[in-house]
Amino acid sequence: MTSTHAGSIRRRRTAAGLAGASAVAMLTATAASAVPSPGAGGIGDPYYPAYGNGGYNVSNYNLFVDYIPGTGRITGTAVITAKATQDLSSFNLDLMLTAKSVTVNGKAAEFAKPDPHELVVKPSLPINNGSTMVVKVKYTGIPSKLSYGSIKPWIGSGTEALALGEPEIAAWWFPSNDHPRDKASFDMTFTVPKGLEAIGAGDFVGKTSGTTKDTWKWRSPSPMATYLAFMAIGQYDVLTGTANQRPYTTAITASRSDVAVTRARTDLLRTPEVINWSAAQFGPYPFKQVGGVLAPMDTGFALETQQRPVYTPSFWGGGSNIYVVAHENAHQWFGDSVSVKNWRDIWLNEGFATYAEFLWSDKHGEGTTNQLLEGYYAELGGDAEFWKLPISNPGAHNEFAWQVYIRGGMALAALRNRVGAEDMTKILKAWTASKKGGNGSIPEFTSLAERISGEELSAFFDNWLTKRVKPAHTAENGFLSARTGGTAASAARILDNAKLHAAR
Repeated sequence: MTSTHAGSIRRRRTAAGLAGASAVAMLTATAASAVPSPGAGGIGDPYYPAYGNGGYNVSNYNLFVDYIPGTGRITGTAVITAKATQDLSSFNLDLMLTAKSVTVNGKAAEFAKPDPHELVVKPSLPINNGSTMVVKVKYTGIPSKLSYGSIKPWIGSGTEALALGEPEIAAWWFPSNDHPRDKASFDMTFTVPKGLEAIGAGDFVGKTSGTTKDTWKWRSPSPMATYLAFMAIGQYDVLTGTANQRPYTTAITASRSDVAVTRARTDLLRTPEVINWSAAQFGPYPFKQVGGVLAPMDTGFALETQQRPVYTPSFWGGGSNIYVVAHENAHQWFGDSVSVKNWRDIWLNEGFATYAEFLWSDKHGEGTTNQLLEGYYAELGGDAEFWKLPISNPGAHNEFAWQVYIRGGMALAALRNRVGAEDMTKILKAWTASKKGGNGSIPEFTSLAERISGEELSAFFDNWLTKRVKPAHTAENGFLSARTGGTAASAARILDNAKLHAAR
């Protein structure tokens, strides 16, 4: 915001003179505060100050994307509906591609790219605080050729391409306010040559076939963070139906037929079962359709894209892996419905999804939550490097370190021991209900845990989330008086999943 100062006002001897001077000063200040100013070029995330933008909140993205596999070129139109949160003379959008034209409320707007990642838009008329603006951007480019410093998230090219990444991907295929704090509904229309499929997030609306091209439509009526929107282009077997009373749309790569793909297909088709089990732990499923995508590329990570996580075959290289399905679908509550307020709050996503793997193990007789806690504590107890990372603040570009997953899941298993299983379930369900469709921070969660349990937990959370040393094996830190014997059969799989995620 631009600030102004009206200057000093000469003292008057009479009360009337003083009143008049005060009135002038008030009018001047009011006029100054009403002067439109540029929206901030970043939303204010401590890790990534330039990510996202200020001055407006988006309510809907309506995206029309045409993908040409021969060149890998995208030609798109984005219609963005947003509300101004200040009087705007200009505002920013995050976009790596080339903008061809921009209109605001139907009128041509000036635009420029002072930075490869930033599109600055100056509307023909200022946008008043509280008013709705409709921004239409036509754009084009070849995302696979674009990098921002060392960041190059687009995966694949030609007939197999994938817009997928965290925290960066949106700017490589559509203009946006690219931060989880500004969530919006999405309508996505993808056009591809006949013979290719185009898979997206949200509910599958339908497919329209033309002479040479097919159009696929997807819609997310629930608020969605920009990184959770995705586009998978390629040859896929698209499976639709209802199982366990859950409508699903799942896409399995048709360009590979190896044993990893066969195993993954079997596990992904259990997604409705996993969702129903998760709802019993975390509260009602926050969306409508469920599903998953198995891409042909070995990306080295899976991602909790909304309603339809995207997986890589490498998770199934060593056998069945229902645990990664439990992990990614737990994110539908922790990460998708309730998103981080800032990227430093990533434990609320990854620690909680790993804890879901602990619970799945417990439910299916492959190791209790406490066996996993004790087993990892014993196995990693002497690993000083493991304990050095404060998972409540792991640092920029370090959000997906494997410690965030394993120490994060251990912290929640310890919390369950400390407050009891019943209160733990109450805490998780209260969190997902109170924050549904919004954002949360670690301090907000720890405060909720204290309120529901009736316990003072600041030292507990400090030891598990903040300190750079191994927590002492005490009841205060959530360890039971007697150590549970035996090794959890699931321990190696959960640890391998965490390290594979971290290798992205």
